[in-house]
Amino acid sequence: MVSHYGDMASRLSSFKRTLRIDIRESRSAILYGPRKVGKTTFLRIHFSKSILIDLLKSDLRASFQINPSRLREMVLEQPSALYILDEIQKVPTLLEEVHWCLENTTARFILCGSSARKLKRGSANLLGGRAFKYELFPLTSEEVPDFDLVKAINHGCIPQHYTSKNPQKFLKSYVEQYIQEEIIEESQIRKLASFQRFLQVAAQMNGELLNFANVGADCGVSGKTVREYYQILEDTLLGFTLSAWVKVKTRKLIETSKFYLFDTGVIRYLKELDFISVKTVEFGNSFETLLINEVRAYLSYRQSSLSMSYWRTTSGLEVDLIVGQMKVACEFKSTDKVRRDHLRGLKAISEEHNPDQLFLVSLDPVSRKLENGIRHLHYKKFLSELWAGRIV
Repeated sequence: MVSHYGDMASRLSSFKRTLRIDIRESRSAILYGPRKVGKTTFLRIHFSKSILIDLLKSDLRASFQINPSRLREMVLEQPSALYILDEIQKVPTLLEEVHWCLENTTARFILCGSSARKLKRGSANLLGGRAFKYELFPLTSEEVPDFDLVKAINHGCIPQHYTSKNPQKFLKSYVEQYIQEEIIEESQIRKLASFQRFLQVAAQMNGELLNFANVGADCGVSGKTVREYYQILEDTLLGFTLSAWVKVKTRKLIETSKFYLFDTGVIRYLKELDFISVKTVEFGNSFETLLINEVRAYLSYRQSSLSMSYWRTTSGLEVDLIVGQMKVACEFKSTDKVRRDHLRGLKAISEEHNPDQLFLVSLDPVSRKLENGIRHLHYKKFLSELWAGRIV
């Protein structure tokens, strides 16, 4: 029922993940992440001598659900060990026991889960705010040798999907498992067919301005229900809201948020596309999504508090990503030939807010300095400079 990670060495991943977890000061951490991104593998690698309590095992889960104090008894037997509670959202009442152990023993804990929603609903404790929170994302370009953009867009960056020769079957299983475990078992949705339709519409609307009423009309539910559906996606870590920059100077701005799903492969599957080719509209949307998710992962792994937003005027001028209070402005174009009209949004925001750095990122191989202080970078150079800390 309880095992040591050293017994599983043969199953360790070959990817060197960027995330670092430090519990020396807090003695506790919560690791969130979507399903299948490699949370358990990561913990096996970096905390190989820890005691694993795998709550995916039904018999073990049932015993803790019936008697949560069993955890306290285990810790009192080995009061200085590091305990990892995998899939903690399955038994959120264990958080109370963990809290007690942190107060009364020298034990350390890492809690691992794929649903912040279940934890919030199951316990108000969350360790009294003392646990540092971390998130593991799908693979990034920094973690993949010879990163393949077209492969990443079509397979997605969930480790098993990216490396598979046939990712379609894994993507199908992934979506079905999500619906089964997060929706049916938790009884969150009354009309399952509506939610399944919503997932497809959310993929179609990925990176577009949110309009709950329109999405609801497509799914046969109310706008209020659609808002709740998007919150489920966010709570289960399958997407995030990108807010609009709303500090107006002269140009009137769009203030509606966008929503991005977390993985391009999942998006492609939900859109029912066989393959996304370069120089298509779908490729452009996926290119933007992948790079925005990459910046998001970078900021999280660096424990940065900088915000992310986008900028768009009512006249149609737009910049895909703003980091912090105009520290960085980025426009992502999947073209291999940059034209002057690709600079319109960046030039406008330069005149309006004068960001510290402006970047146009594309497939054009020649990186160079353009007008208004805009730097054009090939996407590989942008990613290299991002992870080297030279972008933000």
